[in-house]
Parts: sequence; structure tokens; C-alpha cells
Amino acid sequence: MTKSNLFEKIKILVFDVDGVFTDTRILISENGDFLRTMNTRDGFAIKLAKRAGIQMAAITGGISKGVENRLRTLGINIIHTGIMDKKPIFEKLIKEQNWNPEEILYIGDDLPDIPCLLLAGVAACPADAVPEVKAVSDFISSKNGGDFCIRDLVERILKEQDKWPF
Repeated sequence: MTKSNLFEKIKILVFDVDGVFTDTRILISENGDFLRTMNTRDGFAIKLAKRAGIQMAAITGGISKGVENRLRTLGINIIHTGIMDKKPIFEKLIKEQNWNPEEILYIGDDLPDIPCLLLAGVAACPADAVPEVKAVSDFISSKNGGDFCIRDLVERILKEQDKWPF
């Protein structure tokens, strides 16, 4: 695929969370809760993607009710948390949802994401992904994780597919 039609076939987005929706930092509260921040521009882009008919899922190693609630509020209903070996879950989703791997874009930032990146039709990552992930990615956002890299990606996909509403 050339750069000009990289996102042409994409109908499904599968996300890692930490390092993609969030930066790589975790705040720890006095009572031991792990806190993350997410960018509202990413959230707006997810809503636009949903409205454009793009299916979405998240597979993350983290466990957070707050993250789950945020993703569900945005319209992402397929959410797998606490997953260290992501490939079996990704393969199960492809089979159960009857997804064509060529139509899937997976975005991740760290080593556990590589097997999924290799299975997806398009592999993507934030600018601050680890070098091994960048090496297998078809698209590297100019934005870091948590710094609206999801918005960057979704906007490019929707514009390429003539579905950007603005």
C-alpha cells in the first residue's frame, strides 16, 4: 500500500490504551488507585469514527474501571482489560466478530502490542512508541500517546475515506 491509500480499507480500529489513549505515566493516589489522563480531542474523534460506522475495540494490559467507563462512554463496547498476551484475544475477536484482518488497524506503543500489529491490515503507533513497535508500524503518528494521537489517526482515516464531516 502506498501512503496515499493506507487507510482506504479500514473499517475496524483496535486500540491499546496505556501509551496510546494516555501518556505512559500513571499517577498513584494516596489510597493506591492508579490514575490516568485521556485527551478530550481523542474522545471527540472516537465519536466521529463511531458515527462514520467504524467498529472499535480495546485490548489493554491495564485494569481500571475508570478507563473502561470512559471507553464505553465514547462508544467502544468491546473492551478486554488485564491482558498481557494480547494476540489470542485479538485472534478470538477476529473470529467471533467475523472481521477481515485487512480491514483492521491496530494501534499500540509497546512490546506486547507487536503480535497484534503484525496481524492487522495496518499497524500504527504514537510518535513515542518503543523502537521495536515503530519498526513494524505502517503509520507513526506525529503525536505522542495521550497527546491526541488517536485524533490524528482517526482524522486521517476519515479524511481518506471522505467521511470527515468538517
